[in-house]
Amino acid sequence: MVIPTFVSECQECENCVSGKTNMCLKYPLSFTGLMPDGTSRMSTKGQKLYHVSSCSTWSEYMVVNVNYLVKLPPNMITSGSFPLPHASFLSCGFSTGFGAPWKEAKLEKGSTVAVIGLGAVGLGAVEGARVQGAARIIGIDKNDKKREKGKAFGMTDFVNPDHHHHHHKSVSQLIKNLTAGMGVDYCFECTGFAPFINEALEATKLDMQLDQLLTHQVPLVDINQALELLKHPDCVKVLIKI
Repeated sequence: MVIPTFVSECQECENCVSGKTNMCLKYPLSFTGLMPDGTSRMSTKGQKLYHVSSCSTWSEYMVVNVNYLVKLPPNMITSGSFPLPHASFLSCGFSTGFGAPWKEAKLEKGSTVAVIGLGAVGLGAVEGARVQGAARIIGIDKNDKKREKGKAFGMTDFVNPDHHHHHHKSVSQLIKNLTAGMGVDYCFECTGFAPFINEALEATKLDMQLDQLLTHQVPLVDINQALELLKHPDCVKVLIKI
């Protein structure tokens, strides 16, 4: 029993052994629809067919390079404790979301998190954040039925941006409203809707305390005073107002 994936792993190249990325150098991500050797193993009525995402999972049978397969542990199959239909979710979607707070963000215990979009990827991100010990997980979705689904995976707060009392407020504003205007430590955009990428950035706390650097301000004519201020023990940065 195997799970096909469109991201390969040779377990030998620099990327595969780094532990930091799974973008294999030997078998790179490709959407050409062809096998790694540039051929196709499928045809119909004499015409060549293409392998979608290297897998062709819509076909009854498929020829796949072994590096694009993950073998299920034998005990998972024989014990019957893990339903095989559930195994199909581990290839793409849920795993993508789960890995984001776990492998990519390396989310710390006690963090605040927002997840925009509660589909398979988003619910995976919610679960991953919960497992990593997030203290608060805010889910955002236009479908009210996702409220219960999100809670089942560990969501603590739910926001439907389409509700009438949220009109004229951006997603990032709604998230900040729930966090005393601060925003969250981590925000995961799981819809694929391009404008929400900016909303995710806007909803995230600033990492740099720049206001703590500014201790003095002087006009340009007092530039000499600025040099003197730098000698003071309570001076960090002086802003020259031109």
